[in-house]
Amino acid sequence: MRNEYAADRGLSEADLAGDWHAQFARWFADAVAFGLPEPNAMVVGTADAAGRPSGRTVLLKGYSPDGFVFFTNHASRKGTEAAANPYASLVFPWFPMQRQVVVAGTVQEVPRAETEAYFATRPRASQLGAWASPQSQVIPDRATLEERFREAAERFA
Repeated sequence: MRNEYAADRGLSEADLAGDWHAQFARWFADAVAFGLPEPNAMVVGTADAAGRPSGRTVLLKGYSPDGFVFFTNHASRKGTEAAANPYASLVFPWFPMQRQVVVAGTVQEVPRAETEAYFATRPRASQLGAWASPQSQVIPDRATLEERFREAAERFA
């Protein structure tokens, strides 16, 4: 399976902004204007201490000259891998636009206050799900997860 891509979609240095942040802002705005569903969806690649890679899709929550921001449970696979091996890659697969953006760099925790401010913006069910779900862990069955969700709802009424 292969699509034929438009020949007029070249990229030259003259088309680029002076720094990565301005360039990403331009391209991100293009993705939003294009109407892509969830243009902030990105594939995050991490590797454990032994170098075994893994990837998953998460949502970009912000970016600045300091870097890109996403949130994760520290006990999740990506959280434990980032702690053991603080390097990651991001891929924004904007295929309908015939573009993808690839980023690589170090991973750093954001300040606790920023994490708490973000968590407060999440919908209630999403917050409860975060408390209920043992990220990246095997659970016996769906009923266990639903019971943990009910317990979190009672605990954080």
